Amino acid sequence: MEEENLTRLEVVHRFFSGTGRSYDRVVALCTWGFDLYWKRRIIAAIPGRPKRILDQACGTGILTFDIARRFPDCEVTGVELRREYLDIARDKAHAAGIENVRFLLGRAEDVLLEEEVDCITSSYLAKYAELPLLLENARRMLRPGGRLILHDFTYPRNRLFRSLWQVHFRLLQSAGSRLFPEWRTVFFELPDFLRETAWLPETLEALDQLSFSRIRATALTFGPAALVTADKRRD
Repeated sequence: MEEENLTRLEVVHRFFSGTGRSYDRVVALCTWGFDLYWKRRIIAAIPGRPKRILDQACGTGILTFDIARRFPDCEVTGVELRREYLDIARDKAHAAGIENVRFLLGRAEDVLLEEEVDCITSSYLAKYAELPLLLENARRMLRPGGRLILHDFTYPRNRLFRSLWQVHFRLLQSAGSRLFPEWRTVFFELPDFLRETAWLPETLEALDQLSFSRIRATALTFGPAALVTADKRRD
């Protein structure tokens, strides 16, 4: 695999350079619309009446804006590594008149907010992240009782859905690469990356070591994605 000797940060830049303008269409089409459902599951897991939420690796703001609309009295901060994506998110916020969102440029693992937050969310971040640092800083930023929510792709374990998953990526590699040539690297290299990632067990182990409570992992849509929730213990 070409990215095997790259750092995870380098993989992100390799995968996503020049993809910002087509991201929203690709994520909807290439998940067969399930991305919308998965993000609804994330929002449903957010504790009631939050005052501050941090959305890590916010991309073009799809989840960030959904959160901001669902909780209009909440201050939502989106953090994104790639300026290309962040500029699109800022333009979208301005066009939609969404005022309870702010955006910060930076790597999710490195951004530490001064104020405590009620919830930290992320979608499609965990497999690329330096998990020990990401989760330790999340624990530092969450208020006691605050919730961490992570969502990402997983390699399906069910034989039938694994076969469908493989067919899906073959279609992306053929037809998808012609429709969205800027995504060719992702379509060809992401399958091996997902086979090898251990983000889910590593996350669960790290959360336990960091003394989070109510740690829960839920398989989504028969296995191609998972949702992890955990609460910071009250002292």
